Amino acid sequence: QVWAPAALGPCALWGVLLLVAPAGAQRGRKKVVHVLEGESGSVVVQTAPGQVVSHRGGTIVLPCRYHYEATVHSQEGVRLKWTKVVEPLAFTDVFVALGPQHRAFGSYRGRAELQGDGPGDASLVLRNVTLQDYGHYECEVTNELEDDTGMVKLDLEGVVFPYHPRGGRYKLTFTEAQRACAEQDGILASAEQLHAAWRDGLDWCNAGWLRDGSVQYPVSQPREPCGGLRGAGGTGVGGGASGGVRNYGYRHNAEERYDAFCFHVQPPRGRVFFLKPLRPLPFSGAARACAARGAAVAKVGQLFAAWKLQLLDRCTAGWLADGSARYPIVNPRARCGGLRPGVRNLGFPDPGRSLFGVYCYRAPGAPDPAPGGWGWGWAGGGGWAGGARDPAAWTPLRV
Repeated sequence: QVWAPAALGPCALWGVLLLVAPAGAQRGRKKVVHVLEGESGSVVVQTAPGQVVSHRGGTIVLPCRYHYEATVHSQEGVRLKWTKVVEPLAFTDVFVALGPQHRAFGSYRGRAELQGDGPGDASLVLRNVTLQDYGHYECEVTNELEDDTGMVKLDLEGVVFPYHPRGGRYKLTFTEAQRACAEQDGILASAEQLHAAWRDGLDWCNAGWLRDGSVQYPVSQPREPCGGLRGAGGTGVGGGASGGVRNYGYRHNAEERYDAFCFHVQPPRGRVFFLKPLRPLPFSGAARACAARGAAVAKVGQLFAAWKLQLLDRCTAGWLADGSARYPIVNPRARCGGLRPGVRNLGFPDPGRSLFGVYCYRAPGAPDPAPGGWGWGWAGGGGWAGGARDPAAWTPLRV
């Protein structure tokens, strides 16, 4: 049903008005607005029926509008409050406004402000969006008699990837999993993000921690070692012959050990590229090679994002910042590790051995210095001045 603020007049109304998300919006979400008889000062809040999507470093508006009989109560007596849902029954303050007095809290200071697009607009503008901003936000509007709330979900364009460190699989407590994801420029994924990744084809037969403290894993191709052909060994979303997300439930976060499912969002202008040396590099040489190009050795999350968002396809293994060797495949072929797209993992080789090239990451705004100084140069056609500047065509002449 569609409700227009103008439809709410001073006349008495009974009952409950349901604002139901349209098809394709967040499933199962309802907004219930209570309108009481004779209360012309009632506050009615409207928020986005589905979700708003942004990217890392971007600016986003969390929409929220309210209506009440302004002739009864002064506009200046309305308090607007935004909070973030951090747990099912726990909130953290984001922003509060009462008349001309506005205040943002914590990491939102200097980034959050009201949009202020006319009377009844409580929308929040959030700048320089970070990974930690992902989640659900509550917009609360209060006057002297009534209050009402609405919920907005902020989603980010990113990628979910499984991760375990050099020590092997099932080595991470919950806290260690959080730290491992942060080291790979990510955060622990949510259950919703893992489910979306499963729908996109993520198939991983090792259980990992999620942000809410649960342990799950996605199976797109059911098989006996991964919970069985009918989803035995755990409950979760999906199941049966089509696979599903296996769920071990909430586990002891200080004693039990699993892998991690991380979530990474790459800034739009961040780039991953591959450097192929004339001879293979040890890990220490890989770091120097990227530094000479104004970049750093790419992290695992950055390579996964380049594979999914840049469509980076390279059938050549390269060093990454955690000491692992991986390569991204968009167009599967038999000689490149199988018939499914993904990021192939060759494990953690001896860092002292000269084995691979390197995947580098250049942050947004970082300069691309022309090669200079002893030991470095690139050739492409007519040398540097007339050669190709495409990262895929760079070849270090000397390392």
